[in-house]
Amino acid sequence: AGVASLVSLNFDAFPDTTPVQVQINTPAPALVPEEIERLITFPVELAIGGIAGLEEVRSVSQFGLSSVIARFRDGTDVYLARQQINERLSTVEVPDGIERPTMGPVATGLGEVLHYSLTSKTRDLKELRVLHDWVIKPKMRAVSGVAEVNSWGGLEKQYQVRIDPVRLLRHEIAFDQVVEAVRGNNLNVGGGNIDENRTGEMLLVQGVGRTSTVEQIENIVVTALEGVPIRVRDVADVTIGHQLRKGAVTANGQGEVVLGLGFMLMGENSYAVTHRLKDRLEQVKKTLPADVKVETVYDRTRLVDQVIATVRGNLFEGALLVTAIVFIFLGNLRAGLIVALAIPFSMLFAFCGMYQIGIAGTLLSLGAIDFGIVVDSSLVVIENILRRIAHAGENDTALVRDATIEVRQPTTFGQLIIMIVYLPILSLQGVEGRMFRPMALTVILVLIGSLILSLTLMPVLASLLLPKHIDETDPLIVRLAKRLYQPFLTLALRARMPIMAVAGVSLAVAGALALTMGTEFVPRLSEGDIVVGILRPAGTHLKEAVSINNKMERLLLEAFPDEISHTWSRAGAPEVATDAGDVQVAEMFVSLKPRDRWTKAKTQSDLMALMDGVIGHFPGQTVWLTQPIEQRINEMVSGVRADVALKLFGDDIDTLVEKGRELEKALGGVPGCVDLASEQIKGQPILQVKVDQDRIARYGVAAKTVLALVESIGDKSLGEVIEGQLRFPLAARLPDNMRDNPQAIADILLLTSTHERLPLSALADVQRVSGPKMISREWSKRRLTVQCNVRGRDIGSFIAEAQKRVGDSVKLPEGYTIQWGGQFENMQRAQRRLMIVVPLALSLIVLLLYVTYRNTIDTICVFTSVPMACIGGIAFLWFREMPISISAAVGFITLSGVSVLNSMVFVSALRDLLRGGLTSNEAIFEAAISRLRTVMMTALVASVGFAPMALSTSMGAEVQRPLATVVIGGVISSTAMTLFVLPVLYSLLLRPGKSAAEAH
Repeated sequence: AGVASLVSLNFDAFPDTTPVQVQINTPAPALVPEEIERLITFPVELAIGGIAGLEEVRSVSQFGLSSVIARFRDGTDVYLARQQINERLSTVEVPDGIERPTMGPVATGLGEVLHYSLTSKTRDLKELRVLHDWVIKPKMRAVSGVAEVNSWGGLEKQYQVRIDPVRLLRHEIAFDQVVEAVRGNNLNVGGGNIDENRTGEMLLVQGVGRTSTVEQIENIVVTALEGVPIRVRDVADVTIGHQLRKGAVTANGQGEVVLGLGFMLMGENSYAVTHRLKDRLEQVKKTLPADVKVETVYDRTRLVDQVIATVRGNLFEGALLVTAIVFIFLGNLRAGLIVALAIPFSMLFAFCGMYQIGIAGTLLSLGAIDFGIVVDSSLVVIENILRRIAHAGENDTALVRDATIEVRQPTTFGQLIIMIVYLPILSLQGVEGRMFRPMALTVILVLIGSLILSLTLMPVLASLLLPKHIDETDPLIVRLAKRLYQPFLTLALRARMPIMAVAGVSLAVAGALALTMGTEFVPRLSEGDIVVGILRPAGTHLKEAVSINNKMERLLLEAFPDEISHTWSRAGAPEVATDAGDVQVAEMFVSLKPRDRWTKAKTQSDLMALMDGVIGHFPGQTVWLTQPIEQRINEMVSGVRADVALKLFGDDIDTLVEKGRELEKALGGVPGCVDLASEQIKGQPILQVKVDQDRIARYGVAAKTVLALVESIGDKSLGEVIEGQLRFPLAARLPDNMRDNPQAIADILLLTSTHERLPLSALADVQRVSGPKMISREWSKRRLTVQCNVRGRDIGSFIAEAQKRVGDSVKLPEGYTIQWGGQFENMQRAQRRLMIVVPLALSLIVLLLYVTYRNTIDTICVFTSVPMACIGGIAFLWFREMPISISAAVGFITLSGVSVLNSMVFVSALRDLLRGGLTSNEAIFEAAISRLRTVMMTALVASVGFAPMALSTSMGAEVQRPLATVVIGGVISSTAMTLFVLPVLYSLLLRPGKSAAEAH
């Protein structure tokens, strides 16, 4: 069952932390941001408000697009949420000529699993885009588990009727006449059916008038003058061009390409879906023309394979080390192998549970498993059975049963306590809950399997496989350890107060040290790919963006040939607006070679710093470096793609911009602040053609005529042209020479009702103005975001200093508020939750200990091991210059369980000896010596099991390292506690010569 579950298990690099959210897009090519906000975004926000489970509504209104994101409470069924939104959207009224709001694909924020590029030396970007949209994309979308296959870049084919105003005037034809003629001559109709009297057949009636070629469109008759038909070709040029561009993609500094993006459905297995997409892409390649090259440029399975390889390597090395230590200390190969069997069987048990619950195998869920803890309970049982067989001189079932029952209590309660300390993690909410709950559940499943095996399979295997007679002599290493330990234990029992003083001072120092250490949410995972975010001034043309992107790509490839395999950049927005991007914002993806080939950097952080030095000097643009998954997680949390987001809420755009500059200045002075940037919500240059009602009334020209002409500067839709199975838009557009500068547009001539010829400037004010570039909102409140990344220090201390500087230097007007977001928001929420739940869990441990021992002394003494274990964890974090993170907190949680188990083993032996009639001093000394092997083994296997993780530098090790560091350091102090402090505590609390009855 375990193997079958493992085969079916989902694997990913990172838990999918995406909240349940739905994106609502409304294209509106004719509207500027303020009009989109007022006419589309606000009505959509109003319509979806109040839906059950709705937690947050964010929106972006920018030229040509309204994008609203609705986030729902965890556990909400995404299809139910979409159904409710769809019902509400049917009530939204949008302006005439604007498409209805539509929902984005059913994909998560981390659903972008595959990028591939199309290039050709003989075909242009228009042909490549047609090839992708009509040949590749349909086949890729048919793959199981795929939500959407998006297109980005290239030129979208379009049939264009380029109406010439000069030729219109020559024939005295109005612009509207041409538009209506083309529309009226490009459609098919149905005429129902008729009965054929002669044959009795029913005939379907169809009227065919649709055009399908340039020649057919040219031959459409607009009007007739004195019996002579005036056709479209007489007043316009009909060509095949491309739509106005929304975005572009470049690659490797070699020019533009077409990019395909594969999105997986929410809840699907990213590893399996990506493999299916790659397999389908390989099949599609065989059907493409020989001169078209399709190359995969981003593949999620690459990161998954590297991360899982890291986890697998660490677990395998840890298992070997644990098995070696068990064999060395038990001195019996069969016993060592029996204990080692607990590892695979416990893991298989966990795989069954993971499959049933739906937990994916990720860096966090599998990386937190310590095989030392897994074998602890089995180790205690087998060690006690070995000791009893050696003492009795024979191996029989009754002896094995009695030996198992003897240590049943400490093993059972020890494992239960480790499980209890993981309960706080199960209570985490939001991104941190989705990130760490699978890990806690996986560890609990492994521990349940380990506990069941230690009380069932391990005794059975011991009775069957262990020899009948075992030498009572301890292994050499145990004898040496006991010989070394005895004089130190004797010295400790004589110098009790100094020992307690050292323990108390160490605890106080560790506490003070913890208060000075920095904090962060989780360490940055090196994903093996880098994303360069680029923000350019409002009004930057797409051609300029493409040119600069090409230069930056070439610079990086030339500067880091051994580190970078390829680069590609995307600017603007894709076909389906999964990103509310604009031309001024670009992303450059940098795919890295294996780290062992690098020559100019050792770590990804070092490489990012060097890259910033190469491309950070371009004037007029802001550059920040992040990673694909990292930026997506940040964006899902706060709507921005950076570590720290400072969100300013208010109504007036000018005030938001002014105060945003002050906030940016305050943040820029904080050490560790890099990649500082503000949202550009203002400064978009606009050529405004404002119709003068008095003037058009004077000349008898309808506003509709003027606005139709303005619309044709871009694309005025006239319908579609169908080529077989393919469909392409048909649009009216002015000739290029009349739309390439403001003066040419102002000089365009129109025909009035009195056949007078007037320039556009005589009927409307044509002027250059500056307006909002984009308007961001949360819960219907306008927002400006100042964002930055943090390098060289922890986020916790950075935020603390930044909040003080902002509070001291920025005074906000009434009605304006600030909210801090990003990773800090996750960390704060997790800390608040843990501050409530951790004390409850510790109280539950105390209660469990009291139920176990039924006396206060044992409860207090055993529980003391928890804070004592934290001393080493804090010290090791400080020594390795690591901040306290949620990963480190998980290490402390794991540590408390290990330390309690060791203490319980000692106390269990002590109580048995006291009941046997020994005095308290004799019992303390004998219990410490007799349980030395067990304590050393459990401590060593726990720490050595995490050693590969603590020392690993491979992909994904960053997240595991703090956890492993805490456990290793804590086990050292915990072992010292069990071997020295605990005996001293009992010698102080139990009077010398105290009887067994009095001891209880």
